[in-house]
Amino acid sequence: MKFVQIIEIKTKKIEEIQKLDQEYSAAVGDRATNTRALVCKDRDNADRYFVIVEFPSYEAAQKNNDLPETAAFAEKQMKFADGPPTFYNLDVIEEQG
Repeated sequence: MKFVQIIEIKTKKIEEIQKLDQEYSAAVGDRATNTRALVCKDRDNADRYFVIVEFPSYEAAQKNNDLPETAAFAEKQMKFADGPPTFYNLDVIEEQG
C-alpha cells in the first residue's frame, strides 16, 4: 500500500531549507526510497509550507527515515524553522487520475 507523508513547516527562511534539501538529496542519492516529493507554499498563510512525500509503502518510508542523512537534515532544518514541523502519516486507500 502506498504511503504519503505530509510535513507542515513554518519558516521565514524557505530558501535555506531548500538548499539543505538539495544537499540532503545529493548525499542520499539512490538510497532515497521516496517516489515523489512536492514542496507547496500556503497561499492563505504566509510562511507556511507543506512537503508532500510519496513512498511505495510505509516500510519504505521507515527505511528512508532510518538513513543517518535524514536525521542530520531534520536537525539542520530546525535552525531555519519557526518551531517543530507537524507530520501527517497517511496510507493511500484510493488513487485517481
